[in-house]
Amino acid sequence: MQIVVRILTLVFFALSLGVAPVAIAAPAQQNKMKACNEQANEKGFGEGKGDERKTFMKDCLSTKSGKGGGGKDAQQNKMKTCNKEASEKKLTGDDRKKFMSDCLSA
Repeated sequence: MQIVVRILTLVFFALSLGVAPVAIAAPAQQNKMKACNEQANEKGFGEGKGDERKTFMKDCLSTKSGKGGGGKDAQQNKMKTCNKEASEKKLTGDDRKKFMSDCLSA
C-alpha cells in the first residue's frame, strides 16, 4: 500500500512541475493586457474606437516586453504608431515634437 501511495505522490509531483510554467505565464499575459488597455485609454483609443483600438491592442500585445524582447522591431513599431497618431491629430512643429517624445517614451 505504501508503494502505491509513493508512486501516486511522485506522479502528482511530476505533473505539477509541468503545470507551473503555464500558471506563471497567465498572470504575465494578464498584466500585459492590463498595461495595453491603460495605454490605449491614455492615447484616446477608448472602448468605442473600434478598428483603431483593435490595431493598437494587437501591436501592443504582440510587442515583446523587457530587455530580452522586441528591440529594434518594437521601437520601429512604436515609432510607426506614434507617427500615425501625430498625423491623425494634424500636429506640426513643437507640438508634434512634444507629442512624439511623450508617445515614444510611454
